[in-house]
Amino acid sequence: MSAPVTGPRRDRLRALLAADGRVPLFVVTDLANIRYLTGFSGSNAVLVVGADPSDDLLGTDGRYVDQVAMEAPDLRTFIDRDTLTSVVGSLAAGDIGVEASLTLGEAKALADSGHRPVVIGGLVEGLRSIKDEGEQAALARACAITAQAFEALAGDMRPGTSELTLARRLEQIFGDLGAEDRAFDTIVGSGPNSAIPHHQPGARVLGPGDLVVVDAGARVDGYHADMTRTFLVSADPETWQREIHAAVETAQARATAAYRPGADLREVDAVARDSIEAAGFGDHYTHGLGHGVGLVIHEAPMVGARSTGTMDADMVITVEPGVYLPGRGGVRIEDTLIVTDAGPRILTEAPRGLRVVGD
Repeated sequence: MSAPVTGPRRDRLRALLAADGRVPLFVVTDLANIRYLTGFSGSNAVLVVGADPSDDLLGTDGRYVDQVAMEAPDLRTFIDRDTLTSVVGSLAAGDIGVEASLTLGEAKALADSGHRPVVIGGLVEGLRSIKDEGEQAALARACAITAQAFEALAGDMRPGTSELTLARRLEQIFGDLGAEDRAFDTIVGSGPNSAIPHHQPGARVLGPGDLVVVDAGARVDGYHADMTRTFLVSADPETWQREIHAAVETAQARATAAYRPGADLREVDAVARDSIEAAGFGDHYTHGLGHGVGLVIHEAPMVGARSTGTMDADMVITVEPGVYLPGRGGVRIEDTLIVTDAGPRILTEAPRGLRVVGD
């Protein structure tokens, strides 16, 4: 993906700050938000957004002199290892807007330099929830790599192979297909471990009749994919396995169809929850339906029973119901999709049926 055009993004934030009216300057410290607003991807940065574009200032340290010049050529820069203190110390004392993620130590540093932090949360995250054309392209590429890698991994899933071996193999395939990294810690849960939604893969080896939940994603140009499929090892499915897989597959299809602009987030979650409840497994669906994905793996909006708000066009969100029977096994099916006026555009397109592997 070519470098994002970040000036208009800062201008949209500037307009929100002007409407809020409380502070003349806003300090951004969250690295994902800084990358979104500037294109800079270094591990140390502070961004100041002012009332006028000429007030904007990006601080980092000497390790990134060349990188910041390449990734954020349109911004004034301030180079100092003690970045936050130095950048804020260069500003006139007074009220200054900060993100809700500011640490207590950072807030104290601002206060010690003569500034009163005013927390204004969620502004950049709200902007990030709507993905532009370049972001959608990166997400589509990450998701396509993920789906292709899952298909390749299926050929390696056989009795005697450990969860950890499969997780590392999948991550290798991501790299072979062009991803820059994994999107998050790969989940591979087999047998009874498949009933643990965020199981960390370990030494347990696959055996005939095991359900295997694989939840993983590739990362491309900083953007994260998220996909889950459930497999069955070297056996015909037992009745209970068919039943929970059918319940999840039906709930996922119904919920996916509800992902439309204007849809109430809580009501969409209820579509999946009610479907699984009707199948008799409501007590075994223990998490929310989905979440936004982008520069981080979990971002706005969240789709769950306590969510507020609605979906908008060009949001990129997961849909991932599951059923988990402790000590026996579980099923989760997850896709990443773009919300559009024409209906959901699924990015992780791959079969969702209960696939038998290892024969």
